[in-house]
Amino acid sequence: MSLPFYQRSHQHYDLSYRDKDLRTTMSHYQREKKSSAIYTQGSTAYSSRSSAAHRQESEAFRQASASSFQQQASQYALSSEVSRKAASAYDYGSSHGLTDSSLLLDDYSSKLSPKPKRAKHSLLSGEEKENVPSDYMVPIFSGRQMHVSGITDTEEERIKEAAAYIAQRNLLASEEGITTSKQSMASKQSTASKQSMASKQSMVSKQATSTLQQEETFEKKSRKVAIREKAEQLSLRKTLEETEAYHAKLNEDHLLHAPEFIIKLRSHTVWEKENVKLHCSVAGWPEPRVTWYKNQVPINVHANPGKYIIESRYGMHTLEINACDFEDTAQYRASAMNVKGELSAYASVVVKRYKGEFDETRFHAGVSTMPLSFAVTPYGYASKFEIHFDDKFDVSFGREGETMSLGCRVVITPEIKHFQPEIQWYRNGVPLSPSKWVQTLWSGERATLTFSHLNKEDEGLYTIRVRMGEYYEQYSAYVFVRDADAEIEGAPAAPLDVKCLEANKDYIIISWKQPAVDGGSPILGYFIDKCEVGTDSWSQCNDTPVKFARFPVTGLIEGRSYIFRVRAVNKTGIGFPSRVSEPVAALDPAEKARLKSRPSAPWTGQIIVTEEEPSEGIVPGPPTDLSVTEATRSYVVLSWKPPGQRGHEGIMYFVEKCEAGTENWQRVNTELPVKSPRFALFDLVEGKSYCFRVRCSNSAGVGEPSEATEVTVVGDKLDIPKAPGNIIPSRNTDTSVVVTWEESKDAKELVGYYIEASVAGSGKWEPCNNNPVKGSRFTCHGLVTGQSYIFRVRAVNAAGLSEYSRDSEAIEVKAAIAPPSPPYDITCLESFRDSMVLGWKQPDKIGGAEITGYYVNYREVIGGVPGKWREANVKAVSEEAYKISNLKENVVYQFQVAAMNMAGLGAPSAVSECFKCEEWTIAVPGPPHSLKYSEVRKDSLVLHWKPPIHSGRTPVTGYFVDLKEAQAKEDQWRGLNEAAIKTLYLKVRGLKEGVSYVFRVRAINQAGVGKPSDIAGPVVAETRPGTKEVVVHVDDDGVISLNFECDQMTPKSEFTWSKDYVSTEDSPRLEVESKGNKTKMTFKDLGMDDLGLYSCDVTDTDGIASSYLIDEEELKRLLAVSHEHKFPTVPVKSELAVEILEKGQVRFWMQAEKLSANAKVNYIFNEKEIFEGPKYKMHIDRNTGIIEMFMEQLQDEDEGTYSFQLQDGKATNHSTVVLIGDVFKKLQKEAEFQRQEWLRKQGPHFAEYLSWEVTGECNVLLKCKVANIKKETHIVWYKDEREISVDEKHDFKDGICTLLITEFSKKDAGIYEVILKDDRGKDKSRLKLVDEAFKELMTEVCKKIALSATDLKIQSTAEGIRLYSFVTYYVEDLKVNWSHNGTAIKYSDRVKTGVTGEQIWLQINEPTPNDKGKYIMELFDGKTGHQKTVDLSGQAYDEAYAEFQRLKQAAIAEKNRARVLGGLPDVVTIQEGKALNLTCNVWGDPTPEVSWLKNEKALASDDHCTLKFEAGKTAYFAITGVSTDDSGKYGLVVKNKYGSETSDFTISVFIPEEEARMAALESQKGGKKAK
Repeated sequence: MSLPFYQRSHQHYDLSYRDKDLRTTMSHYQREKKSSAIYTQGSTAYSSRSSAAHRQESEAFRQASASSFQQQASQYALSSEVSRKAASAYDYGSSHGLTDSSLLLDDYSSKLSPKPKRAKHSLLSGEEKENVPSDYMVPIFSGRQMHVSGITDTEEERIKEAAAYIAQRNLLASEEGITTSKQSMASKQSTASKQSMASKQSMVSKQATSTLQQEETFEKKSRKVAIREKAEQLSLRKTLEETEAYHAKLNEDHLLHAPEFIIKLRSHTVWEKENVKLHCSVAGWPEPRVTWYKNQVPINVHANPGKYIIESRYGMHTLEINACDFEDTAQYRASAMNVKGELSAYASVVVKRYKGEFDETRFHAGVSTMPLSFAVTPYGYASKFEIHFDDKFDVSFGREGETMSLGCRVVITPEIKHFQPEIQWYRNGVPLSPSKWVQTLWSGERATLTFSHLNKEDEGLYTIRVRMGEYYEQYSAYVFVRDADAEIEGAPAAPLDVKCLEANKDYIIISWKQPAVDGGSPILGYFIDKCEVGTDSWSQCNDTPVKFARFPVTGLIEGRSYIFRVRAVNKTGIGFPSRVSEPVAALDPAEKARLKSRPSAPWTGQIIVTEEEPSEGIVPGPPTDLSVTEATRSYVVLSWKPPGQRGHEGIMYFVEKCEAGTENWQRVNTELPVKSPRFALFDLVEGKSYCFRVRCSNSAGVGEPSEATEVTVVGDKLDIPKAPGNIIPSRNTDTSVVVTWEESKDAKELVGYYIEASVAGSGKWEPCNNNPVKGSRFTCHGLVTGQSYIFRVRAVNAAGLSEYSRDSEAIEVKAAIAPPSPPYDITCLESFRDSMVLGWKQPDKIGGAEITGYYVNYREVIGGVPGKWREANVKAVSEEAYKISNLKENVVYQFQVAAMNMAGLGAPSAVSECFKCEEWTIAVPGPPHSLKYSEVRKDSLVLHWKPPIHSGRTPVTGYFVDLKEAQAKEDQWRGLNEAAIKTLYLKVRGLKEGVSYVFRVRAINQAGVGKPSDIAGPVVAETRPGTKEVVVHVDDDGVISLNFECDQMTPKSEFTWSKDYVSTEDSPRLEVESKGNKTKMTFKDLGMDDLGLYSCDVTDTDGIASSYLIDEEELKRLLAVSHEHKFPTVPVKSELAVEILEKGQVRFWMQAEKLSANAKVNYIFNEKEIFEGPKYKMHIDRNTGIIEMFMEQLQDEDEGTYSFQLQDGKATNHSTVVLIGDVFKKLQKEAEFQRQEWLRKQGPHFAEYLSWEVTGECNVLLKCKVANIKKETHIVWYKDEREISVDEKHDFKDGICTLLITEFSKKDAGIYEVILKDDRGKDKSRLKLVDEAFKELMTEVCKKIALSATDLKIQSTAEGIRLYSFVTYYVEDLKVNWSHNGTAIKYSDRVKTGVTGEQIWLQINEPTPNDKGKYIMELFDGKTGHQKTVDLSGQAYDEAYAEFQRLKQAAIAEKNRARVLGGLPDVVTIQEGKALNLTCNVWGDPTPEVSWLKNEKALASDDHCTLKFEAGKTAYFAITGVSTDDSGKYGLVVKNKYGSETSDFTISVFIPEEEARMAALESQKGGKKAK
């Protein structure tokens, strides 16, 4: 395996790149590289030969190259020749492991001009420039190694690619590569010096001097030379483009791919001392390493010098074996391996030793001079391998998504040890390779092909070919794949065969095949999905369905790999997606070929040939050969060639369009230039005409446009094919029909045809194939034998499916008639002096028609030499035995027999043994003949034979039957009967199911037992599917018959009845009637004379037969059944009964098992027959056997006895019902009630009467269900005969009427009534909610309330601890009980309970430690108690008690806090000069301190303002004469140890004169405004 350089040079990367098994293998390669691999400037290769040999080859090639360069007549011719030799040198070096820079680089550096072209600023990135093709770039090399992401199959391989790119980049950064022409240079002198330094690393100084001289010479080229040079360059570029195109077709879309043998090994048979060469060719990336094995042991060239020569040249690997001897007979294997996997090819070499005198002149050192067809094996020359297939696979049917295996056993004679055959599978003639969809297996005896997941692409003709030396055999059968069941009924089936037609940087064209099944409605189009390799994210590529089966997918990331799938859509929905396509990379074909065709890391330099250094860039010229390559209604594809004049830079393209007849050109790709010379245009108006042209651009500018295309009309250029014609079906087998047709006329790009079949008259069509077939002939399998079918065909191409052809004529499915196969096992049954009696066995295949006779030929054999054949009979003989007369005594004869049917005379049998015509004098009888078996079942069969022609001296007295298993030895025959039987048949029992047996028969007479007959069989003991038996039947008249039915009859088949295997054709006691595939044998008068074994055989079939034994016990049973049928009774399922119907009608009915069309019924009432009239209605349903009589109503005179008397042919029966007394009265009352109910229901009525329900919110809901209502229907609610006003009007939408009573209690007890009425009538329903009914309801309400109670919670108060729970609401009927530690609580002033709103509580005042424990609140609803529990102990008690203490202290403080109780106003308005007196009460314990504030400042008592506090309760505030200075905010502050409080008031002092003046001013202002 040849490894990329980044795996050899960077050990740290290998650790993460390879697993343990691969590292072990790599270590072997790394040991070898010291002696076999040469590393020079980052370019590596592997060679199995010594490094010295490589150096010699390198030196020789270098000298040859130098001499050839010096012999050129023209200096420029040297330059162009160098370019061509550069490619050949690289190919030669890479294939031979030559990496010396003198070979690959030096010769070029001496021929190139030292004047590089100056790079000009470009709009393109550096990487894009490298990807654009240039006239001056030799495509064998790349400017630098470009990392392409996403081209490999899996994410792991993409990571490997990234690591490889980093390794290559680091190698370039180390300056071990060649300096490329992309580096900008300051002057020609600096350029020349740098090139000189580079050349010194790889050449001697003399070569450098020569190179500089040549470069100087190139600078002075004439114009003539320059033109010739340009022509040479164009020729070279064309050659390279063709090479790249070839590699693009040859290589797959993966950069890394496993080894694949292009040319496989071929087995050889040679004579001793000859030489033999084994050849193979291997493809793969990285380049696979090939290892040779002999009998699974690696071949060591050095262990046997001169014996083996291993070579690898230009991808062709050769193993030469010199002077072969017998020990070289072995199986040889070539194993190709790289990082993607391993693949082996096998070949056998057989060395033949000449048996006679050895003549060395017949041999030479090369290949044998004997012809290739002269096959030689160890068993002697000119022998032949015989290859047979056993247990073969047949026509197979599968379904999408299932698994399937095809296989057969391969038998090869003679068998050669360690010499395995070559097994190859084909589908439709194309070789199959193992993949994720299909796997092959060869076990040494059996070849198997397994499908892990069937797809419609797998449908086709499969062939296995087994090659052994020069001989091969093959076997084929068809595999059909049905569509998977659709998730949405009516959705179309999945498309198939999704492929990539074309790929480049800008788009990928995807194609597919339309499915055969459209789901019942036409397919509207297809959706294309894409998924980047390594991800699971699928995205839809088109918004609207496309009908054309090709579509260009755009919006791809350059360098990434994608897989695609397609889904069909019709009006019902979207079907299953197709099988995903193979991965394809968004790269130009040339770029993919360049990346894939390198066996190791590419050279990292770039060779540019320059003529002169222009002062500025060159604007590219117009593209050429612009054309429309594909046009549909959805898109148009353009193709062109790059311009000849484009400068040194990469170019891009702009596409323009205009409507035909105008010059209004519009640029299509304004935002993103096109990089590839192909482009797909979308969003064109269907039916309009357009012209297109293309411009090139680079950094120098945009060039002139190309010539415009011809006018293109947007629409499908490919027409849907016409319907095929002249559909002709013809018979093939009993389950298949061959259909032929005339191909569609003028069909373009035809994909194939779909064939459909329909049972004649059914109108239901089924596809015969799900993968289009080409040609005009197809075999439709899986049809029902004997059924008639019609067929139709439709053609398909990318534009769609054609119309259906006309329906074919109906054809019945059955095997086509053909001549029979040869008879076999010819034996001599008896011999006389001048005649012989021959016997033989009927042909295995009778050709679908009855054999009409046999023709016998014979010939004399004198001295071992056979004579000419002669006819023994002119008229055909019908038996499998014939007496040939007029023979010569004591002469030896050989015989042949040929069978004949309607189709003609079959092939003659194999020549018989030699029989001598002489008189037999043996006393014992001859062998019985014409053995055959029938009625084969899983544990039994019947064996028949005919008596021997030669009975011996005395008559035959009996027979012995022997059997053995088919594979058993001859000494394992065992007899089935101890005593001889006289019959010519025997039913063999006790067989093992699935075991194959053979039989023989021997006759006996008084002289003894004669020779055994020919062997009958082998036959497998099994009951075949569809096997039917003889059935006994007794008809209505008591007639007994035996019946048999066969579904596998041919037109010539007949039924043959026999008793004890003797024909009953002339029996007067029996009558046989056969029609179609059914037969019946009727006994005229069954009796003791009819005891025996009756059998029915079907002629012209594969031994179909059945038998039925009538013994004495069976005879008695049949006679008893016959008597019952002669004198029958009508069987009754149900006796006569009576029931009341909805309208009050009375129904009398009974049911018989079955009634014929002639059945009669008499209706009897009180022993008198009654008839249908106004009062009675009668009805008989003969299909169900139900007999009915209806009466509208029961009156008193209808009391009595009713009877039904039945008569059906000869059968009779009757049934009676008695309606007298209480039974009649009860029935009459029920009928009246039902009649009233029916009348009630004619108007609005209650389907369900009023009832109650307690809701989850503990409310009571009264509800009823009404029916037969309309808009005008009203409903009114009443309680205790008083109407209840209802806010909402009932809409009756759901037929339910409700009345909600919230917080139901005793006040809501009463009688509720609801009335439903309209113009048709009214109905009412009452509900009593009093006494026990009310108690029951209240119990349910209390239960709901109790269930709504929340968990008990603990709350601390200033008085103590409170336990409480909330309910929805509380009613008195709900009893509340509290217990503490299991003891009921006795309530007191300290411990009390109560209900506040919806809260039920227990208050514990001044709690003590004794109050700790478990508290239970029980809510009793009248029947059941519902408990809630809380644990008041531990931390819960401590926290509650601490909170109680805190709240208690806070309450005391609040109670004794100093406060102002009242007396002070908020505002005091007083006239100046007046006295002000204020008094207020103060509270506090202890007595508070009192202070006063004025405007937030302390106020002291003085003469003007008197402040007093008396008795600790009353505070006084007095001002004797108020002035304006006293205005302000005052405050009284009271304070003690529990707190303080401030009471504020405001004093406002006014002057009367000032007030009057202000009022006058205001009035004046008001008067002015009024004016």
